[in-house]
Amino acid sequence: MNKTKKKNRKKVDTVKSINNNIRSSVRKLNPILQAIVGKKVDVAIRDLQFSAKRITKDIRKTISSAIANAENNFQYDIDNLIVKEAYCGKKVIMKRFRPRAKGRAAPILKPYSSVTIILSEAKKMESHGTKS
Repeated sequence: MNKTKKKNRKKVDTVKSINNNIRSSVRKLNPILQAIVGKKVDVAIRDLQFSAKRITKDIRKTISSAIANAENNFQYDIDNLIVKEAYCGKKVIMKRFRPRAKGRAAPILKPYSSVTIILSEAKKMESHGTKS
């Protein structure tokens, strides 16, 4: 019998949350995600809350899900969590057609994306010397 012991498992230092099928293009998501990388989660959520972009609501939901995963599954302290990585990828593209003049048709492309947020606990910085 092959038994796995719980004490041999090492502690996970990152927490992930994935939101599939967000109705926005990667081109519109990337600048928003790059702006929150490296920030504390409460600062990132606050920045997204006051953004004028429509899609920030879905990104905020993904970060909140990652925070809940960290708190419930791994017992992390929420105050020490930072956004380690945030990236997006392409999903399906819905294709619709719009009638135009002289019997022609123009395509309307409706892209979907997937957003991945990875959180980690911030290491406490020790100051060396007087200037830090």
